[in-house]
Amino acid sequence: MKKFNVTVNGTTYEVEVEEVKAAGSAPVARPAAPAAAPAPKPAAAAPAAPKATAGAGEHSIDAPMPGKVVKLVANEGASVKAGEVLLILEAMKMQNEITADADGTVKKFNVQAGQSVKAHESLVILG
Repeated sequence: MKKFNVTVNGTTYEVEVEEVKAAGSAPVARPAAPAAAPAPKPAAAAPAAPKATAGAGEHSIDAPMPGKVVKLVANEGASVKAGEVLLILEAMKMQNEITADADGTVKKFNVQAGQSVKAHESLVILG
């Protein structure tokens, strides 16, 4: 019987392992060491503010893929031209520039720097 310390999600457990030498012998069941109490779950995050939706004469710029917003480049209320960078989205260890698809004004950012987003999630409302 050999004893090992195994760490799972930051909690260390002591386990015993029996080496079976004969191929035809049946394993012997032995009681395991009592498991440590599970770690407490982190408190739930505060609910996010509701996302703005595009109104009349406005449209949404959506995330092309899941990722993490690294930086908001434009400012709310700023006038932007088509092709101008609005924010930087990191996905698959690459930083992607999310640009305006038309001339307009940045009405509202639906994300913040450091926030994870899903594919097709609204990032910016342009008007």
